[in-house]
Amino acid sequence: MTNKSSFSWERHQITPIVGIIRGLGIEDVRELAKVHENSEFYTVEITMNTTGVTEIIAKIRQEFPKLNVGAGTVCNLQDLEKALSAGAQFIVTPIIDEAVIKSCVKQNIPIFPGAYTPTEIYKAWSLGASGVKVFPATQLGPRYIKDVLAPLNNIKLVPTGGISKENIKSFFEAGAVGAGLGSTLYNKELIDKKDYVGLQKHFISIRNEITDFI
Repeated sequence: MTNKSSFSWERHQITPIVGIIRGLGIEDVRELAKVHENSEFYTVEITMNTTGVTEIIAKIRQEFPKLNVGAGTVCNLQDLEKALSAGAQFIVTPIIDEAVIKSCVKQNIPIFPGAYTPTEIYKAWSLGASGVKVFPATQLGPRYIKDVLAPLNNIKLVPTGGISKENIKSFFEAGAVGAGLGSTLYNKELIDKKDYVGLQKHFISIRNEITDFI
């Protein structure tokens, strides 16, 4: 399966939120992918520490061609090779691994490395990151995003960790260009009840918080 140039930035920008799926099986992921499409959320990340991750990525890519399907928790070149072989269209890391970033840039694969300090953020961007995942954002808050962007205003920041319906607007107001959401997007109670209509309403309510910025 080819990866180059298959990520749709146009669809991503419709709702610039990366849904982070960790630890779920293919049947649950398939239902969540349907909710993504129905809610106009087009970017979903499946973490590499999910059981059967390569099979899940391959199947979701095949069954949901409108979605951008990526791999998260990519920490080294071995993880990267597995992810891309499965068909991952973009890569997210929790840390800065120069080899992973450079390999993605060379192959024209969007890469969102995790960074925390201004130095790490600048380094990730300088290496060619498509956007820098500020992680864990819950420890920093929107004021941190605004403060970092004062001198580093050209860098695209994607805060991740602790972003929710209640605070996502404040992160976009501070200058974030996107956000990564996991458990606050995939409401466990609704998923356990298989209330996918309710989950879709939840997705849309989160999107409504940022409509002024997209």
